Amino acid sequence: MPILNEEQHKIVSDAVGAAELTTSGEIVTVLAERSDGYTDVVLVYAAAIAFTAMSLFALLPAPFMAFWDMLIGGWMHEWTTGELASMTIALGLIAFIVTWLAFLWEPLRFALIPGPVKSSRVHDRAVRHFKVGAEARTQGRTGVLIYLSMREHRAEIVADQPIAEKVPAEVWGEAMADMLAEIRKGCTAEGIAAGVRDVGVVLSEHFPRNGDDANELPDRLIEL
Repeated sequence: MPILNEEQHKIVSDAVGAAELTTSGEIVTVLAERSDGYTDVVLVYAAAIAFTAMSLFALLPAPFMAFWDMLIGGWMHEWTTGELASMTIALGLIAFIVTWLAFLWEPLRFALIPGPVKSSRVHDRAVRHFKVGAEARTQGRTGVLIYLSMREHRAEIVADQPIAEKVPAEVWGEAMADMLAEIRKGCTAEGIAAGVRDVGVVLSEHFPRNGDDANELPDRLIEL
């Protein structure tokens, strides 16, 4: 299901078209529902919880054995070494499966993914999309990618090397701030459009439009 409707897509594409009227730079906008599935992080969580459960059983076996005795009718049971080992493994396996299933619920998964991990994955995905869709694809290598990942609540601005050499990364901070201010209100299209306008202003200062400048990259919002 699309994140934005046709009218909202037009808000973004119109902003890109207007911003590029004053610069030879080319702005590409990408909107993603998420940047990663974080399966590896879920695996680490599940393994850690399983190991913790087995460690607790090894450290304090009595409560677990008493609970099991209650389940089988309350009769005391003499546990053999093999049964204790089997119970430890079974407990770890159950903890692993329950954790894995719990993390299938996306609100829980994304709430427990560490912030730095989210930021790193979003940055990597933005760079990957930039390399495929915008890097060195214009005559003067003046492409800029604005990337927004909804699930992670993060955005990235990635620029071609000639732009990065003239425009420090900190300069994009205002564009990011204006964009996220609108998005926090629930106005995703308007937020991206605000970021586009700010990026356009920066580009026009360093890469003004030439008389024979052509539109080399699409103005439309790419929704993943």
